[in-house]
Amino acid sequence: MAIIGSDIKEAIRFLMDGNLVGIPTETVYGLAGNALDDEVVLRIFEVKKRPAFDPLIVHIGTRKALFEFVPGIPQKAEKLAARFWPGPLTLILQKNRIIPDVVTSGLPTVAVRMPDHPMTLELLNSLSFPLAAPSANPFGYVSPTTAQHVAEQLGDRIPYILDGGDCDIGIESTIIGFEGDEPVIHRLGGKSVEEIEDLVGKVKVIRSSSSRPSGPGMMESHYAPGNKKVFLGHWEQYRSLLDPARTVLIRYHTPDPDFPRDRQAILSDKADLREAAKNLFTTLRRFDVPGISYIVAELLPEEGFGRAINDRLRRAASKD
Repeated sequence: MAIIGSDIKEAIRFLMDGNLVGIPTETVYGLAGNALDDEVVLRIFEVKKRPAFDPLIVHIGTRKALFEFVPGIPQKAEKLAARFWPGPLTLILQKNRIIPDVVTSGLPTVAVRMPDHPMTLELLNSLSFPLAAPSANPFGYVSPTTAQHVAEQLGDRIPYILDGGDCDIGIESTIIGFEGDEPVIHRLGGKSVEEIEDLVGKVKVIRSSSSRPSGPGMMESHYAPGNKKVFLGHWEQYRSLLDPARTVLIRYHTPDPDFPRDRQAILSDKADLREAAKNLFTTLRRFDVPGISYIVAELLPEEGFGRAINDRLRRAASKD
């Protein structure tokens, strides 16, 4: 079983020996390994049971390090990195040959980000290689936001989990690619559309893909807890269809007065979208217990973090 600890030197030792390690970021915990070693990267796919056509994100410790792995970047990409790195923003850029094709699933582009977590930044800046690090969970399941979540899901398959506390943001990074110099959002996440557009102007948003995604984390069906069926909307829509004894509700900031309060989760009683995002995955995980078959989730306002939360809920609801 994986050791959970806060010893960065121990994490470095495991990574340098070719092992995988759970690492904290401000978004979710990652399953990290040497991004320049084909065998290590293949083990990431194996441990996660992730399809080989779903590319990984490469994590770096400084903005300067980016230029070791890409031949150049569009002007707006440079602007975004200068403002939002370290932070929950991933850039998809043309890659240098040093990045193995297995990382990018054969695509000519690589997804790169600089995480905003002091322990992981220290870790990255102590290594001679970047880290490939998708979320540290079995493919398609709820992403982990604590070290204990990682241990529960993958603890028997990795030797060490670096414990950096609860994740501050709680949903994955926003992913941006480029058509020429124009930014295109491939995945909604920890940086809102509004923040990005305030810096670089209007951007296009591409919704997720069900096969061969052009960037990491774009699969349509994702984030559902176990075998639970997720429905979007309000209880009154499903009252005649679902057994209330086997149903729970996820609500934004107010409970449903017509449903037992002890089987409802409120994402933010202050109606704070940032707080709601932080609580989303923990809430989904909380309901992955026997006796619950259905989750009815309320969509949030389509603004700020609400867009990213709704994206995750829609993908959870699309699970067959």
